[in-house]
Amino acid sequence: MGDGIQWLADLEHWMSSVVFARGISAKGLALRMGGAPDGASEPITDAEVWDLGIEEYRPGADGDGVVRVGECAGWSFAVEYGDSTGSDRLTEISRNGVETFHYVPMQEHPPATVNYARDGVLTWGLGLKEETHRWGREPDLLLPDLIAAQVLGPDGATPGAAEGEHYTTAYRRTLGVIEKRFSLSLSPAYLNEARLPAYAVRGNPAMHTGPDPDFDVIHAWATAKWASPAPTCTTARP
Repeated sequence: MGDGIQWLADLEHWMSSVVFARGISAKGLALRMGGAPDGASEPITDAEVWDLGIEEYRPGADGDGVVRVGECAGWSFAVEYGDSTGSDRLTEISRNGVETFHYVPMQEHPPATVNYARDGVLTWGLGLKEETHRWGREPDLLLPDLIAAQVLGPDGATPGAAEGEHYTTAYRRTLGVIEKRFSLSLSPAYLNEARLPAYAVRGNPAMHTGPDPDFDVIHAWATAKWASPAPTCTTARP
């Protein structure tokens, strides 16, 4: 199973939301999230995403959204940055028999959330450590699994965790249920040092790192324009 997904409980910032999809390629996932077919950047790390010129928020308009994509354990995944589209397009991503998960990391209040869509329908979702409240077309899809893992009590309507249990411990238990049921796994390296292609899925970020790709053209034009010697100034004699 590898790294699984329980380690996602330790993420502390919302910019590491992850979309998983089974039934399409990593590029197919990027396209369904709004990327252009020829829009992949060079493979970049998590840190280098912020060199793409992402403007996360624009008053009264969408910000820029970017994803880095890859494949692991039979699932494609997209790590989201900025004003991305995972929440908006989850059911659209899942059309034609594709399965999708969206994990949004948060601390205890409000909780991290998991939504699962299949074949164009939001099938199941919940907030971690708030598993008594579930939604979707099949809210009880994982109920027997949650009871067996003591996430919920035997009645399925009361929390099974001990009073005062730290929220990350509770998060890991529920993520473990999902990990086991759907064979989900993702290496922590993909959210850090691994190099993955990136796609713009909303807005108009620069989508390149390093020097401006037009630098050489601009430099040649400027050199030619200003290469002629400056006029010599003279002082008129009385």
